[in-house]
Amino acid sequence: MAAMSEFSFPPPRRIDHCVLPVADLGIARRRLTSLGFVVAPDGAHPFGTVNCCIYLADGTFLEPLAQADDRGEREAARQGNMFTARDLAYRYRNGEEGFSALVFGTEDAAADHSAFVEAGFSGGNILDFSRGFTDASGKTDKASFRLAFAADWRSPDCFFFTCQRVRVPVVDRSALQMHGNGATRIKGIVLAAPYGGDFADFVLTAANVASTGEGGDATRIKAANATLELLEGKAMKDRFGASLPSDRGLRLHAIRFGVREVETTETLLRGAGIAYEKRGGGLVVHPAPGQGAIFVFEAE
Repeated sequence: MAAMSEFSFPPPRRIDHCVLPVADLGIARRRLTSLGFVVAPDGAHPFGTVNCCIYLADGTFLEPLAQADDRGEREAARQGNMFTARDLAYRYRNGEEGFSALVFGTEDAAADHSAFVEAGFSGGNILDFSRGFTDASGKTDKASFRLAFAADWRSPDCFFFTCQRVRVPVVDRSALQMHGNGATRIKGIVLAAPYGGDFADFVLTAANVASTGEGGDATRIKAANATLELLEGKAMKDRFGASLPSDRGLRLHAIRFGVREVETTETLLRGAGIAYEKRGGGLVVHPAPGQGAIFVFEAE
């Protein structure tokens, strides 16, 4: 098993959310609603991007992310904002749709930044910002965050960051967490590269995990609340019917959701005319406009 003893700081971090670039929030909202998700009202960042999040009962969420002010986003990147810099770079290389970043929760982003620097995986300066938040009833409050970035420069299309909630909005998210497809949590994240093991140390550092577990077709890393799987090309094809890009970098490919009843989810997808495949006991929905990652719905 691969080890990261000199950079191991237990306990493991928990997955907080997934950043999914989209071309248009309206298209994303329609696609995600058709998949049975409740989508939150739009939220604007102070640096040119906007989102419409999907919140799950386990505290994780998806962040479909669009550009609202291209000039503002570019200016923020010029001033050292790594969130916008990486978003712009991802869109330039991959187009407007995809799965660009995996985010871990933290209580101390400053300590995480120091750990990433020490491990040789710093992705740039810490970012502090605030934005408004609106719940399903229209109640608003302010949320404040501090982000610490991790990057492996061999892999420009995948990055990680930790997110510290400096100010938590006092709003009710319960209505936003009741999804018609039965999704309650993120069970796992699937990453892939032609030589996936090349990036084990990078993922271990981001997840704050000491060692990997080898299992069948994947290298597995246990975060606090989900499993990260590093696959290579044949395994991606066998498990999800998906091919890898020709470059050697690491990419984020799939999100595995736990649902209450797979049969109910399947009925919803069929009724909505959503194409899916049954693979390994789960329902695999391939990317489409507004959905930049493979979505897999599995029993909790």
